[in-house]
Amino acid sequence: MQVLTFKKVCLYMTVIALLLAWTRSAGSQAPTEAEPESSAQAALVLDIAGPIGPATRDFITRTIEQSDPERVGLIIIRLDTPGGLDASTRDIVKAILSSPIAVATFVWPEGARAASAGTYIMYASHLAVMSPATNLGAATPVAMGAPRGASPAAGQPGKRASEEETGTRGESDDASPAVAEDYSDPMSRKTVNDSAAWIRGLARLRGRNADWAEEAVRAAESITSEQAAEIGVIDFIAVDLGDLLERAHGRQVEVGHRIITLDTRGLTIEQVEPDWRNTFLATITSPTIAYLLLLIGIYGLVLEGYHPGAILPGVTGAICLLLALYALQMLPVNYAGLGLILLGVILMIAEVMAPSFGALGIGGIIAMVIGSIILIDTDVPGFEISRPLIGAVALTGALGLMAIIGFAVKARQRPVVSGREQLIGAQGVAMADFAETGEVFVHSERWTAISDKPVSEGQRVEVTGLEGLTLQVRPLDD
Repeated sequence: MQVLTFKKVCLYMTVIALLLAWTRSAGSQAPTEAEPESSAQAALVLDIAGPIGPATRDFITRTIEQSDPERVGLIIIRLDTPGGLDASTRDIVKAILSSPIAVATFVWPEGARAASAGTYIMYASHLAVMSPATNLGAATPVAMGAPRGASPAAGQPGKRASEEETGTRGESDDASPAVAEDYSDPMSRKTVNDSAAWIRGLARLRGRNADWAEEAVRAAESITSEQAAEIGVIDFIAVDLGDLLERAHGRQVEVGHRIITLDTRGLTIEQVEPDWRNTFLATITSPTIAYLLLLIGIYGLVLEGYHPGAILPGVTGAICLLLALYALQMLPVNYAGLGLILLGVILMIAEVMAPSFGALGIGGIIAMVIGSIILIDTDVPGFEISRPLIGAVALTGALGLMAIIGFAVKARQRPVVSGREQLIGAQGVAMADFAETGEVFVHSERWTAISDKPVSEGQRVEVTGLEGLTLQVRPLDD
């Protein structure tokens, strides 16, 4: 039996300690290495076409939150947008950044664009892909109240009503010479600098071209898919979904602070369709629909006030008004416009209650038209109230006002048919001979009458006055 010496024991302990230290070091470095995704089975596809708004935000964020990372290997957003609202765009970007599943934004089909808000979403995605003959950029924030002389880009992201919006470009110390133009408006610089810093941060996070991203914000630059691939704005160009999955296979992306290797060749494509909730939200958050709901709600409550107990106008008006307020709180509303609409309704009601021969009614129509035009405080395509609808509402109000004025004039010219004034000038028949006081039959009623001249039985008389319940009459010649 061999006896271990002290030196051998020390040697063995040293070797074991070194092995443990090496194992611990290897284990600490393992999370930063690329981890293949092998258990995923599907790639979800979301089609986004049109402006980015509350409904789009709800669709994308809920899909990301409800997707199972064990089953879904990639979420693909097929995008074609002219821009959108700033608040909705930021919520979508936050959802993508915190997603446990890799998200690829695919500008598709050919001829599509990812303008303004779409550019921010592209930069936030783990994979940025474009199809041929597409473009992106023009990410300068603009608004309806943009100063003249600014360089607005079509379809820029808007703001909520509580946020300041601008259409001018700002400046910064590190701006490139092509975009270093000075603007004296502090709010313009503040808004554009904020957007530029935001998109530059997204570019650095994803390892994309940060200089061009800032230029897209400050100078509203736009580029084609080929140019974007050349300068590192996107990852690659794909013709269709199959081509995208093939090119994405084996790429390494950072998801949840760990690097993973995408395994997309065996994924089955699953189309995600908006559910009833998203469809309903998309309908009521349309500015035109929200505007109609607001008017129906106001007029419904007004009709219920005129005819208490009708029930239907009141119930319909209350429901529509609550839906309109819910929709408007998610849209960039100008509260001055909302106040003018309410003032216009009040003035038109006042015209009905106390006719002023058009002064109150015309003022109400003017207030309602101006308020309707400025109600939505953004010029993002798809988020404006239909001008023909505003004209139709104004025309309907004007016709109703003219009808009310016409009825008032006719009523004023119509002879009196009741009361004391109606008796003056009325004719009747004497029921007996009398010289001063007698009885006459007027309006199918027996009256006591006095006359300055003698009256014969059956002779026609005319009422000239009334004292209490006694008529003053004069005889008429037969």
